[in-house]
Order: sequence, then C-alpha cells, then structure tokens
Amino acid sequence: MSARPEVVPPQPWAFPEPERHTLSNGIELLAYDIPGQYVISVRTVLPLSLSVEPRDKEGVAALTARLLDEGTARHTSEEFAQLLERKGIALGAGINDSGLGVDLDVPKRRLGEALDLLQQALGEPVFPEAEVTRHVKTRLAEIEQERAMAPHRAAREFIATFFDGDERASRPSAGTHETVSSLTRDDFVEFHRRFVGPQGMTVVVAGDLSGVDVRAVADEVLGQWRDEGQEVVTPNAEPPSRASDAARIVLVDRPGSVQSELSVGCAGPDRRAEGGWAAYPVLSFVVGGSPNARVDAVLREEKGFTYGIRSTFRPRRRGGMFLTNGSVRADSTVESVKLLLEILESGREGFSADEVRAGIDYISKTAPGRYATADAVADEAATMALDGMTTEFTTETLLAMQSLDGDALAEAYRHWVDGTWTVVVVGDASLYADQLQELGRGAVTVVPN
Repeated sequence: MSARPEVVPPQPWAFPEPERHTLSNGIELLAYDIPGQYVISVRTVLPLSLSVEPRDKEGVAALTARLLDEGTARHTSEEFAQLLERKGIALGAGINDSGLGVDLDVPKRRLGEALDLLQQALGEPVFPEAEVTRHVKTRLAEIEQERAMAPHRAAREFIATFFDGDERASRPSAGTHETVSSLTRDDFVEFHRRFVGPQGMTVVVAGDLSGVDVRAVADEVLGQWRDEGQEVVTPNAEPPSRASDAARIVLVDRPGSVQSELSVGCAGPDRRAEGGWAAYPVLSFVVGGSPNARVDAVLREEKGFTYGIRSTFRPRRRGGMFLTNGSVRADSTVESVKLLLEILESGREGFSADEVRAGIDYISKTAPGRYATADAVADEAATMALDGMTTEFTTETLLAMQSLDGDALAEAYRHWVDGTWTVVVVGDASLYADQLQELGRGAVTVVPN
C-alpha cells in the first residue's frame, strides 16, 4: 500500500517570468510562454500623456487610437477589416492617462501575420477622410449618450470637481463636444506623426510559444519599423493637482429620477506609495470590493438602498484616487450619502482580524486563477509597463500582503482618507439639495444635467 502523501500548505505564487528582448529599433519585447494557451495575446503600449494634446483639440489622441485600423498604406479600411476577420485576429486600440495601448489576440499559427498587420496599424495608418468623419460623428453621439447615462454623467462631474480646472485630468479623456467638433484629418495625421513610434514602446506576447521564435518573428516585422521624427514624451513627474474647492457636494439635477447615482472620492496613492502598494488592494476589498464588504453590508443588506456599491483605490501613473460609486433608491439619497461617508470614515478606526484575513486571502489566493490565461497575463504586464514597472512588482505585492495586519491597514487608510470628500450626486435637485446641505459636508452646488 502506498503511503498517504503529506498535505503541505500552498506555496507562495509568483507571476510568470518573461523572456526579455530588445528589438533592433529599440522596442522592448516581453514573451510569456503559457503552455496550452493557443490563442496568443499581444499587448502594445506606449507611454503618452494626454497633456500633449492642444487644449482646443482634446480628444485627438483617443480618436487617433480608434482610427489606427481604419486603413493603412497597403490596405483600405474594408480590406484591413477583412484580413483581420479571415485570419481570426481581434484588434483594438485605446488611450488613457498613462498612454496608448493596442490589443491583439490571434491563433498561434497566425502570429507572424498578425504582427505584420499590427505594424501596419501602428506605423502606416492613412486616416481616410470618410473614416475620420465617421469617428468624429460617433464620438459626438457618444458624448450625448454619456450625458444621458447617470454613471457616466457622475464620472464626468466628479473629475471636473475633483481636479484643478487647469489639469488635463479634469476633462474627458476622449474630448468634449466643442473640442471633438473641431478635429480634422490633418489633426490626426500630425498627432500620429509626432507621437506614435517605436521609441519607448513595449510589446507583450503571451501564450503557448513552444516552437515559436518570438524574438525573430517580432524583429522581422516590428523591429523594422523606423520613425525618426517621433517625439518621446516624458511621463509627468507629479500627480495632477486637486481643486482648492474639491471638498464639497455637487448635485447634478435630473428631475424625476427614481435613482440617485453617487460618486464619492478623495486623493489616493499610486503604485509607488510610501510603505508599498500591498495594503490598498486589500483595503479596496474590505471597504467596498465585495458583497460582504462594509459598504454593502449596510447599504444593501441592512438598508436595502442599493443593488451594490463598490470602492477601490485607483492608481494613476502618478497619484491616484480612492473612489466609491453606485446607485441608490431616490428616496434614500440623503441617508445613503450620510451613511456612506460614515462607513468610509470608519476605516480610520481600524479593521478586524477577520476582515484583514478575508481581504488578504481573497486577493492573494485568487491570483493564480486571475492570471491563468494569456490575455490576463498580457494585460497585467502591459499595465506594469505603462507604469514603468515589471510584473516582478505584482509578485512582490502579493508576497507583501502576507505580512499585513490590522494596524498596517489602518495606517495606510488613514494616510489618505482624512474626511475631505468630493461627493457627486446625480438625482432630483429639487428634492435633496437642502437636505444634503444640512449634512454639513461642505457647500452644495447644483448644476444642470
């Protein structure tokens, strides 16, 4: 009879290690071999601050990203779309406050062809006039749609209230009606010429790479891309400034609304936080990151005011925010705001041992599952690259969580949560403005929807 095997505690999990290469044009290549993942995920990232946009042309960066696959020097927009479909390639692009990202997923046997199309999209877009017009009109329609959707309206008002009005962060990343309306094809051509190129770029390739010389394949296509005129953008060294009057309540008037959308926040850390980042994912989970967290335990389970409200520490490349968002029944608006702020501030008094252990276990023990697929690995590596980091940071953060205790969490929380809240409520101003003022949480400003 075989001896019963000894059951030992699970060993600490580490993020997969990549092979690192520098292509002939300076692009950094990170290759993650994940056996059995035969759909390869490619993530291309380029640090690029939105502050480089001209003030009257904001939105040009976001729409440039959307236009990258709408026709190249070798293929019309229709031809390019057909090639992607025929070869089973999914390609998308976007931009945020950290930089430009192009995502690509492709069957393993088509990797070389996919990288060729990726290079064309990045290096050879032609911005056809018809496609420019279509994307501008689409964005203008989006702006109107976002205005009609309470979560989007709350998010827009929140950044406008939270950040100093001179900061790019205080305005929508994809531009406003006024700025987008003025964009022309020449604006996109010029933006791409100045800022999109191989310098500073990182390409992540994740999936089953057995039998594939990823470096050779990438260098043969992406490595031949040259763009001598590219301006390299230095990331902002300081976080965007908070508005001097940010600690107040803004009520976006939506008469007759049966729900109120809440967006509550204060300043938060980036991943380079003093004392480390490990505490903040745990705090997000404990305070408002799950149905069992403090916020939902009261507002959803006990009071029945909401289907769910979530809190998270959201880092930027420099600085960050602690945000809580969700909707509540309209007739509970004032009590919900009062209770929510009290719950958020209760974290300054500390966290129980059960809360600490639940948060650490969830974040650390689900990591192997969260990062089990090629796309998840590629996404994390790309996020780290845009922050000027590697996935060693992910491993180190998970290990550091194991030594956290209630005192460490409370100290990290108190460092940022000091009661200076920016509160945005999208709801019926005629019913709640005076009562919100009586909460004593700062001036109440009513703005139109």
